[in-house]
Amino acid sequence: MKKHILVLGAGRSSSALISYLFNQTKENDWTITVGDISKPMAAERMAGQVSGCAIEFNIEDQESSRRAIASADVVISLMPAHLHVKAARICLTEKKHFLTASYVSDEMKSLDTEATSKSLLFLNECGLDPGIDHMSGLQVMDRIKSTGGKITSFESFTGGLIAPETDPENPWRYKFTWNPRNVVMAGQGTAKFLEHGQYKFIPYQQLFLRTNEISVPGYGEFEGYGNRDSLKYMETYGLRGIETMLRGTLRNKGFCSAWNILVQMGCCEDTYQMEQVGIMTHRDFFNSFLRFHPTESIEEKIASVFKLSLQGEEMKKFRWSGFFTDELVGLASGTPAQILEHILHKKWKLKSADKDLIVMWHRFLYSHNGIQKEVQAYLTATGENETTTAMAKTVGLPLGIATKLLLQEKIKSRGVVIPVAKEFYDPILKELKSLGISLVEREIC
Repeated sequence: MKKHILVLGAGRSSSALISYLFNQTKENDWTITVGDISKPMAAERMAGQVSGCAIEFNIEDQESSRRAIASADVVISLMPAHLHVKAARICLTEKKHFLTASYVSDEMKSLDTEATSKSLLFLNECGLDPGIDHMSGLQVMDRIKSTGGKITSFESFTGGLIAPETDPENPWRYKFTWNPRNVVMAGQGTAKFLEHGQYKFIPYQQLFLRTNEISVPGYGEFEGYGNRDSLKYMETYGLRGIETMLRGTLRNKGFCSAWNILVQMGCCEDTYQMEQVGIMTHRDFFNSFLRFHPTESIEEKIASVFKLSLQGEEMKKFRWSGFFTDELVGLASGTPAQILEHILHKKWKLKSADKDLIVMWHRFLYSHNGIQKEVQAYLTATGENETTTAMAKTVGLPLGIATKLLLQEKIKSRGVVIPVAKEFYDPILKELKSLGISLVEREIC
């Protein structure tokens, strides 16, 4: 019987997923519908495919959403994370499987009992980070455990960056390769992790000062900062009693010190609307957060407050970004975070020939027969252009492969789950390897 897949969301991370699914339609007898708040965007992502259709989809329109979901066998959501539960609840009512790359929220967890009772798979965290990081890390750890090794430390960092040849004058070495708002808001809240047996709780105001140095063979030096709650994965990964458990975000050297200044100034605040945004220049925006001085320039005030050299790397990044120009922001209203995102987007938007770069790095410490050992592993992927990005591949392909396995009845798990069981990670990682995405391991000692 022909199976019908509904993809919700046609944003920047959807291209590889949609392409993968359409490439599988003939062999697997599928039809695919792509739904987005913008029907033209959904149609553009389909790129002329005939074995499916594009529709306008608005999750706030309950009746049309219900009809679209009722017609599917599997629903994949790439909508903004806060909308997933709305779609998942309709999937419960209509008895449809639901998959997403986003973190499991408490609301999503609350659907577990009902999803299980209806024999539905609600798979979350099946993208890049979270997703491939879970699966690749667990595959190595399970192999170590199978030989009698005891894991004592696990660190994992992932970053979406830009390839060395892309925008060489960009001192941040960064552009928006996924939801820009999520980038600007990243790290808000408290990072929680375990380090050498001590619990650490790092508030947002300190997060970008507390970085780890990371070296990836062939790619150079990076810095990483703690990402969300690492502690909850100790139980999930079967690592009770471990000494270090840290999941984090990877950036190029120097990124965090400059971003920390934006955090300390208040540019990432999202709780209030600013005044006179319609006539605000870039320079006005940054001056809004600094003390008044009758003669000092904005550059001098920032350098003074944060003890920077006017010719230093942080100021170089700010100048390149146009922070001190008289260009109008170009918004009628907005919070500081929304305005910062809009200003950065002018320089951080991927251009047609730009290539992004995914870098994932794991470090495993373990004991085996009384001997302490270390394994490091890394995964990299480079995009082809602004549409076929490495981010889209590494987020979308795991979801597409999981959907195929589910429809081929090769996944038995049900309820609200993440891909930490062998039935997920073995076949998904195997196919990703065939597509050129795999972990490179090296034993340090």
